[in-house]
Amino acid sequence: MSLRLKTQMPSLEGATDWINNKPDLTSLAGKPVLVYFWAVSCHICHENMPKLNIWRETYGPKGLEMISIHCPRMKTDTDLSQVKKAIIENSITEPCAIDNLHKIKKEFENELWPAYFLYDQDGNLKCRAAGRAGVSILEPTIEKLLA
Repeated sequence: MSLRLKTQMPSLEGATDWINNKPDLTSLAGKPVLVYFWAVSCHICHENMPKLNIWRETYGPKGLEMISIHCPRMKTDTDLSQVKKAIIENSITEPCAIDNLHKIKKEFENELWPAYFLYDQDGNLKCRAAGRAGVSILEPTIEKLLA
């Protein structure tokens, strides 16, 4: 993860598809945004989804926006029907980019699953984290941004 803190949020262009609508980036201005990468085949990604669902319910009404990026780790992860099934099973309601060509992944300089990038109200990277403990690392910063 080499994207530096205070870096502006990279482009979300290059998705092969969007589920739950493509985000309106102008509507994100002035709001903190959590962009997270996951894959159907990532066990830890699925373990962390309940925490993300709690954040959506708890922090969404306070202004936190979330964008999901499904980025395949292996060829089988590119099966769109399996991704759609996982989106339903994991209650992902925010916009979800399908990044089968890894274009968004490259923009974010991301090599990890799951990976979390938290941007402040000005669109600057405030915190980044990955792996099983990633969600616990982010929560205090989310709370500070929304205070």
